Formats: sequence, C-alpha cells, structure tokens
Amino acid sequence: MAYRVVLWGTGIVGAHAVAGIIEHPDLELVGVWVSSAAKSGRDVGDIAGLGRKLGLAATNDAETLLALKPDCIVHAAASDNRPFEAVADLERFLRAGSNVVSTGPVSALWPAQGEDFGASLHKTALAAGKTVWVNGIDPGFANDFLPMAITGLCRRVDKVHCTEIFNYSGYLQPDTLRAMGFGEPADSQPMLAMPGILTMAFGGGLRQIAAGLGIKLDSIEESCVRAFAPEDFMTAIPIKKGTGAGIRFKIAGMHAGREVCVIEHVTRMRDDIAPEWPQPSDGDGYRVSVTGEPSFTLNLQMGMKDNPHDHVNAACLATAMRIINGVPAVVQARPGHISIYDLPLLTGRVSMR
Repeated sequence: MAYRVVLWGTGIVGAHAVAGIIEHPDLELVGVWVSSAAKSGRDVGDIAGLGRKLGLAATNDAETLLALKPDCIVHAAASDNRPFEAVADLERFLRAGSNVVSTGPVSALWPAQGEDFGASLHKTALAAGKTVWVNGIDPGFANDFLPMAITGLCRRVDKVHCTEIFNYSGYLQPDTLRAMGFGEPADSQPMLAMPGILTMAFGGGLRQIAAGLGIKLDSIEESCVRAFAPEDFMTAIPIKKGTGAGIRFKIAGMHAGREVCVIEHVTRMRDDIAPEWPQPSDGDGYRVSVTGEPSFTLNLQMGMKDNPHDHVNAACLATAMRIINGVPAVVQARPGHISIYDLPLLTGRVSMR
C-alpha cells in the first residue's frame, strides 16, 4: 500500500519533488499546495514542467489539503528566509495529523538545536503522535550521513571537514543570493555574515556530527570573507563591478581547544573569482575530509544525466529526493523530531527505471 503524500511548495526544489513523488513506487501524490493564486487550479504536471498533465490541480487552500489527512507532508516551500513561520507551518501539519519531511528551515535539522526550533518541534510532534524530519543535501546528506559513514572506517577521528564548492550563477533565488552578499556593495554586511546567523543555520549540522562522534561541542566559531567582481557581468542576478561575487564562510565546532568538525562553503558567481580559494576537483560539488587513522578525502561531483555540468538543478533534485526517499521510514519511525541517527539507510527506489 502506497503512502499518501501532499507536497507543500513548487519552487526550485518543490518542482523537482513532483516527479520524485509520482515515480516513487511507495508513494501516492494526493495534493499539492502552492503559494500563489496564479498557480492555484493549474495542473501539477504543467507547474512542474513535466510535459504532461497529471490530472491533479494544485491549490492554495491549505485547509482542504490538511483535511485529506495524508500519511506525510513533503514540505519544500521557502523557509530559510522565514524560519519561525516555517516551524509554525510544520507544527500545524503535525497537529493536523500528518507526519512531515522538510527541506527546512535548516536551523531545525538537529532536534537538540535549541528551544526555538528543536524543543518546540519535538514537543508538538510528541503530542500529536507524529514524526518530523528536516534534511536535504546541505545541510543534510553532505554533512551528516556522508561524513559519518566515512568515520565508520576509522580507528581514530581527529577532525571532520565538509566543504561545498559551488558556482551559484544559475541559482534562480535572488533573495538568497542577495542575503549572501552577491551583487551587494563591498561596504555592506550580508545577512549571512551577521554574527550568529551562520551558527543558527549550520550549528545543528555541527552538533549532529559531534553527536555521532560521541562528543559535545564547547563552542562554535564563525568566519566569513568576500570577493568582489572585477567588472560587470550577468548571472541569475546582475553583478556590478566592485560588488559581491564570491563568499567563503566557515563554522567550526570546537572541543578541548581545537576544531573537531567544520562546515565550509566556497561560493562563486563566476569560476575565476577568488582563484586562491579551494577549487572543485572535477566539477562543482562537495568535499568531505576526515582526518584520523586512517584519513580520507572524498570529492562528490554533481550533475544531471543530460547535462553533467548542471550542478544547481542536481543539488535541488538531490535535496528533494533526500526527504522523499525518507518518507516511508519517517512514517514508521517513533514520534518526535528525529535525526539521521533515528532512521535506517535510505536508498533510491526508482534509480533503475
């Protein structure tokens, strides 16, 4: 019997989620929520660009979808620019009687993140007798399952370092790009670089790594540097000469006076920006380094089947599929706000089609 699923949001990740759900042999798509009146009433296949109709109309009527009592809501709506509102949405779904998998907010990835996110979400899920899991590719797979699987080969682990190295020029999310300082003046302070923002966004990922290593972090340290455009050029947003064209940030989990786990992002809007920063080995993606006995470095490149260089859509699709492939396990999991340590190995059920 297939699990009945409602998809919440059809943006850059949600559009990919449509095909992921309808092709999954254990899932049935019974409803889709959209944020705009312009999309409401349209066939979901058209909205997702599938080239065919699904016979299912999207709606912006949340109550109608919640009344369906789906086994799980796949939440792929924008959340990192509205984290508190997004958590309220997740709690609403739980109280309505549905399990939830979500790509955000990233600050809710780790159940023990804090009172605002972890404790509130966990309490609501327990009261409803339902389960909620927040994950994706990053934060998510690239800095939780992937590094932790590697540490399982080690006799001793000294440090775990996870790096995203991406060109974001094709990332069609203007608000996110500007929050990262792209296209913004050199004397401005991007929201991402404000004290505490990186810890709020990625601190849960560090604490999750630390929990897997059996330690508790003493503190988290942040650093952020920017690079600027040598001339005007066009990307998903216009980049003017002298404005932000690259950003490199790092958050480090500290234990006993040293870095034990690090999440770092090296992000450019053009490949020649800040050439001295870490470079991808053979295409944009993720680099996971585990220092210990033995030590490992894994480079994970991403691309679409028909365009190996399209790492942006590959990452968005991977983000969607990470939580979609988790639906059956989440529905069967214990109630509460859970992490990867509460789930079995999640595999792709449709990869051989």
